[in-house]
Amino acid sequence: MRAYDIIKKKRDGGELSAEEIKYFIGGVTDGSIPDYQISALCMAIYFRGMTVRETCDLTYAVRDSGEKLDSSAIRGIRVDKHSTGGVGDKTSLVVAPIVASYGVKVAKMSGRGLGHTGGTVDKLESIEGFRTTLTDAEFVSQVNDIGLAIVGQSKQFAPADKKLYALRDVTATVDSMPLIASSIMGKKLAADDDCIVLDVKTGSGSFMKTVKESKALARLMVDIGRGAGKKMVALITNMDRPLGYAIGNSLEVIEAVETLRGRGPSDLTEVCLTLAAYMLSLAGMGTPDEAKRLARRAIEDGSALRKFMETVAAQGGDVRLIEDPSRFPKARYSHAVLSKAEGYITKVDTEAYGLASLALGAGRNTAEDRIDFSAGIILRKKTGDFVRAGGEIATLYSENAAAFASAERILLAATSLGDRPPEQEPLVYGIVE
Repeated sequence: MRAYDIIKKKRDGGELSAEEIKYFIGGVTDGSIPDYQISALCMAIYFRGMTVRETCDLTYAVRDSGEKLDSSAIRGIRVDKHSTGGVGDKTSLVVAPIVASYGVKVAKMSGRGLGHTGGTVDKLESIEGFRTTLTDAEFVSQVNDIGLAIVGQSKQFAPADKKLYALRDVTATVDSMPLIASSIMGKKLAADDDCIVLDVKTGSGSFMKTVKESKALARLMVDIGRGAGKKMVALITNMDRPLGYAIGNSLEVIEAVETLRGRGPSDLTEVCLTLAAYMLSLAGMGTPDEAKRLARRAIEDGSALRKFMETVAAQGGDVRLIEDPSRFPKARYSHAVLSKAEGYITKVDTEAYGLASLALGAGRNTAEDRIDFSAGIILRKKTGDFVRAGGEIATLYSENAAAFASAERILLAATSLGDRPPEQEPLVYGIVE
């Protein structure tokens, strides 16, 4: 069996066998298949797609490419949440401590930024000293002791995905349904949680641009998880506008902390409460409506914020930054983006907003790029808001002042104005169970 023949077969629209998929993922894992051939197959899958059976086989091959978490060592019900990626999506930083504050175990493995979307690991590493790498023993011990740990993807768990993840990011093959589904579910199944809630984004800032595509991806992943014996639910959430007002790593951590204090943006708060409700409900804490009331209470009584601070301390982070977010290092330069005209913001290209943040240094153009944790955007106006000519739409932050011109050009081109406010869109389009 040769990687060349597998690439050619998929390029020509053929259906790969389970043996061919297993062989290829084995080569990805042990390094016997070079990056250029891995990238070639990703591109062939991007254009030719995969059947449900192929996608399941790819997911299980990714899951089996490394070790699996010894879930028997964790006491209690384990529940996780995963987002397909968006702009300003800092929900894990809010949702995980809410759920853990009720004694449900959240053993979370998260990713880094991918394309125009941010990554939970990058956000957490903007907290001075925060360790996103723990030994297996440390990880299990922390989950048992305080109920929550958030780490980067371990080299031992689904290592094939780590390689695929990095190459997809730099070869324009991120937004492929089989590759997204196998990446997410391969890691989730390796982590062996009891319950999984998926946040499937839809709209201009997501990899799935339409509700129909997002529901298809959600159904595929729910079916993969159920086939592996997991309790599953997926929410289809709106990414036609950034979530909250902050885009960029430390800026998003600050906004997440404000949300845990009960002072967060209404859209971010509502999505977080809904996600937490379904996580708690799957874990046996009542109906989604009952669980949502519990989630709200965890913010109101401060228990969710205390759980987040406990987690930061346990993983070596400087808790003083959470107690007083003004301590976070500030970008050396800032720049106000002013509107060229007057009107209501009728629509934004959320992906372009993410690319503007990327241009400022908040993300990666290549797998080797270093991130500027202080870089990003604070939105002053969002979809539906009225802006005057010369009014501030956003503030840009970066250590590189030369990046402002490009980021401003991208952001202004991505912002549409009109005479009337747009119709309000739902934050959650539907549930796939």
